[in-house]
Amino acid sequence: MKYEHMEPARFVSRSNRFVAYVEQNGQQEICHVKNTGRCKELLIPGAELYVQRFDNPARKTALDLVSVKKSKQWVNMDSQAPNKVVAEWLKAGGLGMTDIFVKPECKYGNSRFDFYLEYEGRKAFMEVKGVTLEEDGVARFPDAPTERGVKHIEELMHCIEAGYDAYICFVIQMKGVTRLEPNDRTHPAFGEALRRAAKAGVRVLAYDCLVKPDELKIDKKIEVCL
Repeated sequence: MKYEHMEPARFVSRSNRFVAYVEQNGQQEICHVKNTGRCKELLIPGAELYVQRFDNPARKTALDLVSVKKSKQWVNMDSQAPNKVVAEWLKAGGLGMTDIFVKPECKYGNSRFDFYLEYEGRKAFMEVKGVTLEEDGVARFPDAPTERGVKHIEELMHCIEAGYDAYICFVIQMKGVTRLEPNDRTHPAFGEALRRAAKAGVRVLAYDCLVKPDELKIDKKIEVCL
């Protein structure tokens, strides 16, 4: 996926989960943060950013924070982007098949999954999680407790029991990681649920991404260590 109307900026501060202040040409401007995670290791005062500008008077802010530079590489922070790039990846044969039906945002039980799939006589549900936390080359999820994430994993296990295939796909919104691990330090219940799901037959996938300030594309499969 590719963004339009992108502009460079510098991070100044974050007043809450949704709002940050950025600097452009010596002027501060308010900016919507498209990621409710903590992102403390990314949003450091002075960090290089790219923001997307909108000409829409109905919006509360004219800018969205999209990407941030960490060390020498760009990290995409847009929490809506993983679903978009996974949709592109699935339709291009990412699961190893091109004859696949892909329906986004499909309800099952008490959850709404990111994708419902049909392929080779099988039916499946897939949940997508974007990952922006990296520590010493290891991608970790989540970077903040997510009861909703635990609920999704439990529902995926119910899908397996009902005869569906089930996937959870972690989209690592950067390059340079060697593996993905559940962040047991931050939310042990999520890691426990993920390990139970894998044993129950839920397929746990992880892929890194090629990231440019204005572009995101799924690249290579990454090892998952549970």
